[in-house]
Amino acid sequence: DATAATGQRRQCAHHTPATGGHDRLTHDRASCGNLARTLLHPYSFMRSAMGFLMTTESQDLGLTSHPKDGAFLQYCDGSADIFLDGIAARNRALNGDVVVVKVLPPEQWKVLYQNVLKFGQLSNWELIRSFLAPDVIVEAHYNEDDEVIGKMKNVSLHDKGNELLLQVVFIFEQKHSRAASGFLKFLPNKNFAMFSPVDHRIPRVNLPLADCPADFVSRPGDYENTLFICRITHWPADNNFAEGRLAKTLGQAGEIEPETEGIMTEYDVDFSEFSEEVLNCLPQDLPWSIPAHELSRRRDLRKECVFTIDPATARDLDDALSCKQLSDGNFEVGVHIADVSYFVEDGSVLDQIAGKRATSVYLVQKVIPMLPRLLCEELCSLNPLTDRLTFSVIWKLSPEGKILSEWFGRTVICSCIKMSYDHAQSMIEAPDKHFSAEELPPCSPNHRIHEIQEAILDLHNIAKQLRAQRFEGGALQLNQLKLSFTLDKESSMPQGCYVYQYQDSNKLVEEFMLLANMAAAHQIYRTYPELAILRRHPPPQSKMVDDLQEFCDQMGLDIDFNSSGGLHRSLNENLGNDVYAAARREVLTHTCSRAMQMASYFCTGALKDENSFHHYALNVPLYTHFTSPIRRYVDVIVHRLLAASLNCGPPLSLSIEEVHKLASHCNDRKTASKRVQESSSELFFAVFVKECGPLDSEAMVVGVLDQSFDVLVLRYGVQKRIYCNSLEGLKAVHFRKVGKRPEMTLVWEQGDPSKESTQQEISIFTLLDVQLKADGAPMKYSAVLKRPSAYV
Repeated sequence: DATAATGQRRQCAHHTPATGGHDRLTHDRASCGNLARTLLHPYSFMRSAMGFLMTTESQDLGLTSHPKDGAFLQYCDGSADIFLDGIAARNRALNGDVVVVKVLPPEQWKVLYQNVLKFGQLSNWELIRSFLAPDVIVEAHYNEDDEVIGKMKNVSLHDKGNELLLQVVFIFEQKHSRAASGFLKFLPNKNFAMFSPVDHRIPRVNLPLADCPADFVSRPGDYENTLFICRITHWPADNNFAEGRLAKTLGQAGEIEPETEGIMTEYDVDFSEFSEEVLNCLPQDLPWSIPAHELSRRRDLRKECVFTIDPATARDLDDALSCKQLSDGNFEVGVHIADVSYFVEDGSVLDQIAGKRATSVYLVQKVIPMLPRLLCEELCSLNPLTDRLTFSVIWKLSPEGKILSEWFGRTVICSCIKMSYDHAQSMIEAPDKHFSAEELPPCSPNHRIHEIQEAILDLHNIAKQLRAQRFEGGALQLNQLKLSFTLDKESSMPQGCYVYQYQDSNKLVEEFMLLANMAAAHQIYRTYPELAILRRHPPPQSKMVDDLQEFCDQMGLDIDFNSSGGLHRSLNENLGNDVYAAARREVLTHTCSRAMQMASYFCTGALKDENSFHHYALNVPLYTHFTSPIRRYVDVIVHRLLAASLNCGPPLSLSIEEVHKLASHCNDRKTASKRVQESSSELFFAVFVKECGPLDSEAMVVGVLDQSFDVLVLRYGVQKRIYCNSLEGLKAVHFRKVGKRPEMTLVWEQGDPSKESTQQEISIFTLLDVQLKADGAPMKYSAVLKRPSAYV
């Protein structure tokens, strides 16, 4: 309803955030912003015919380094398509916010058309429509009275060859937490202090001295290395500094726990203990056992050979597998998923907090669970030698992986063994070996080790067939390197790190989880075509693909961007087979990933076009998440939909609008969780470099700029930028572009002044020797190009 939506926007536009009851900071705060005039603009709704409401799912306002404090308005794929030139254009929006933007007049664009006057006779709306290429949905266009005067779909705010300039005129939804970790700075003769966030995309904040430690004014130097949390409460239009309140003292910068808490707070992760009210929703009579009446309603699989395969340290075991050969030569294969929805009653306080958290958050040293540990590590976790409630999909499969029949239902299992990926991998690599009980975890006496090994080998063979068929059918996999750590058991400090190896045992589990997720998607969509919550993956944006194709052509790379399958085949077949082929593949995977859009959850009733349900990477029409309900709330909803569709659970009480909002919230939390996980890994690696560095490694160039270049550090799988002005002995830098291909020549001084300078060529895929070493600032490290020995 456009009228209702407009009314809501008007109400929000005039709402001033609470300031915690303290008086606004005095007018001299403006002097701290170094403002000679007003830089920002008061929020108003559509006062121009060039105003657009951007409501793409998971809309990101990603703020990147720019000399004018500019930003890029990013679509859900993370690509930078709309440039916001300077802090005024950004207008107080922060990363993740959904914003209303207006297009600035053409004479202000970065590159003008040769004959821009011909557009002067067109309305702004016609101007936009006349030359913008389709990519993004613009929901509505408003006149000065906030009335919808036109609707338009498939419009991009990136024109054909010119960079439009836009300005934020309204923050439709504040998705950024407005919290940041950072440092306090004392300002003499001021009644406030300055807070400098670690994240440079967040503005500096003026906050009351009363919020600071009692001795901060007399001993500010004592707090130079202390990390604080600040929350922005107000950002006046007459200042490029915000106002806020100090929320918490975290501890010393550079220490893992204070830094971790800062990361979680910034991304609004709820890491508090579960309340008594939530815990009262759990079974109170412990040890808990399955009630007899519940057993009678389920298919009993406790005598079957069912087992789990997970990382060795996993404690929340969502999924189990089973496989047995039938008399006709086919196989009965089962995927058994923890029945979390049995314990999490729809609408309960426990359900509400799980929905709010939406996902477990995996840090390097710990997990912030979505559910209380009694559920995620005990009652729901498919621990070995214990009866557990499950939701199962069981197929009859041919040896080639063809589905001959399918059954969904609620079950009860008793896992016979908890296998790690390494245990399963050892069986795959030694199919004829007889494993002893000492080589494996405790196993049920009801099942022989040989029986388990046979099941794993049969699953491996079927998984190979399924995987081959998927990629032959056009699927794409862009796996990027993942860093793993070994931690000290007492201090949790990193003792070592390594690039995680993705093995055949990982692929085995992945194939059957994908098969189960696809089966669940079809089942719930068949029964609830308006209420199903599915996962879609749009194709990459056309302009970025065109740029990538041109770049690869000029690099002499035969890469097919016409389809997901073509891209997968060319990445795996056309990059050579020498020792560095894998590194080249990683570099190109990184480059291609920038063009990819993010997968997202959606409600089928809110997205009417079935073609848009498609999952680009998997190349399947319908997909969802069913296999991890302990750590993902979407899976709990999918389980409820499945149960209702099979008449083994209550009917779903959600409306289309409620499912749509739920999907959007889960997208936001999944994105936040991913960024927290990445930040945690970066934190631990920085600590590792500080404690164990300097670290030497080969590296491959992934990008070249005019005064710097990016490298993939092969030993550790991290990417770093090397700045030429930091290289000792470097005499000159010559940058050039051959079409889209950037190249650089480094001119090194010789150790012997009588000898001529030596040149080193840098381009994509160039192999270099680098050294990682800690910087002076906490949690910072840099990569330095090691001067080639021949030039010393």
